[in-house]
Amino acid sequence: MTVLYYSIFLIYFFTLVYITVYCLFQFHLLYHYKRYHRKQIDVGTPPATLWEEVPFVTVQLPIYNELYVIERLIDSITAFDYPQHRFEIHILDDSTDETVEVVEQKVREYKAKGFQIEQIRRTDRQGFKAGALKEGMKLAQGEFIVIFDADFLPRKDFLRRTIPYFQDPEIGVVQTRWEHINQNYSLITRLQALQLNVHFTVEQQGRRAANYLLQFNGTAGVWRRQTIEDAGGWEADTLTEDLDLSIRAQLKGWKIQYLEKFGSPAELPAEMNGLKSQQFRWMKGGAETARKMLPTVWRSNLSLRQKVHATTHLLASSIFVFVFIAGVFSVPLLFAMRQLGIDAKVFSYFLIGWLSIIAIYYVANVQAEIHKQPLLKMTLKFIVLFPLFLALSMGLSFHNTIAVIQGFRGKKSAFVRTPKFDIKGLADNFRKRKYLASKISWTTLFEGFLAIYFLGAVIIGLQIANTSFLLFHVLLMLGYGTIFIYTIRHLRYK
Repeated sequence: MTVLYYSIFLIYFFTLVYITVYCLFQFHLLYHYKRYHRKQIDVGTPPATLWEEVPFVTVQLPIYNELYVIERLIDSITAFDYPQHRFEIHILDDSTDETVEVVEQKVREYKAKGFQIEQIRRTDRQGFKAGALKEGMKLAQGEFIVIFDADFLPRKDFLRRTIPYFQDPEIGVVQTRWEHINQNYSLITRLQALQLNVHFTVEQQGRRAANYLLQFNGTAGVWRRQTIEDAGGWEADTLTEDLDLSIRAQLKGWKIQYLEKFGSPAELPAEMNGLKSQQFRWMKGGAETARKMLPTVWRSNLSLRQKVHATTHLLASSIFVFVFIAGVFSVPLLFAMRQLGIDAKVFSYFLIGWLSIIAIYYVANVQAEIHKQPLLKMTLKFIVLFPLFLALSMGLSFHNTIAVIQGFRGKKSAFVRTPKFDIKGLADNFRKRKYLASKISWTTLFEGFLAIYFLGAVIIGLQIANTSFLLFHVLLMLGYGTIFIYTIRHLRYK
């Protein structure tokens, strides 16, 4: 039994080591982010002076069954204040429902107004989004390729603000920051915004400032056509084709220009099943890309610092595996510590990881220049939302662990899109819309079991007077319980 208790302690201890190291690497990005903003001189968008005529651009809109949002996307693209004869719009439409007819009507409408717009259909969805983009490249005439997912509402000056950066011949990609149309719609959307703000401030700008590898985020960005071709083109062997091509392009010497101060508004998933499908795709795709690209990264001519940070970047999804393991093993650890006479103070050194994460999220969601609200209001909102964000992230750890394990094992699965419902304000509702999930998965049932498991841990901890993990177990209980309840509530019942 003593061997078992020591095994439990060591497993928990090493999961905390991994989590803490990851947090410190994130804090290193925060250091570069703050350093960048202290020294930065904002010169704005470079003037378009090197081209006799503005470049021809292809705007690609890869879609699949986007009945509720496709019209507003097409309307926003046609509103670009860019010479109408210098860009074409290709709607890469793999839809199988009424979306097809809606797109046909919009294409006829805008062709009559003189726009170069086409609806491009395939006989199958081979390769999913990556396959659609690859096929679309065969028809694209543009020197630069703009990509927008269906849930975005790009600003009319998007092309004017992004294309001039390509005057630098080393720039292969320009990526804009995601903004959130429906951030204040619900607690779910507020917590998603909290996390995405970190990626689109500290992570992206921190990596750029430190000369580490960045990533194209799949949408709201522009590619130089030559860059896509030089990097080998779109490949469908991972669920994150955007991250995969980003790494390959940068290993070829191309640079990604990230525009933190220019945002592209988008709709966040408003219901739990959509959020979970998005998380699954991102986490599994990240693991697949790590499995595919890490050997190439380490064989490349990158510096050691760049290779190490590229590794932590590609392995980021694995943090959920260690959070899940730490949670599960923290319960038997209550008994192991008692039997082995281990003081909980031994874990106090790992608080540095938690403090790092708090600092990162505070800067991204309160201090970052993109926020326009008063500092006190933002701080109070952060104090309320951050513990809830931790609970939600812990509650997603089992679901995301399954995704990561599948990714590293090489198990293939379909590209499950995240449904969007044109949710902008509190008056909007998705309850009677199509695309809602209608079945309860075994993972959801297990999340319900985990909520009970950690409720039991809270009770046991109080009974044996060991409150070392009380807050941790309360957050896990709330996280898994919330995920379970909302997953059930947001199902579509016929």
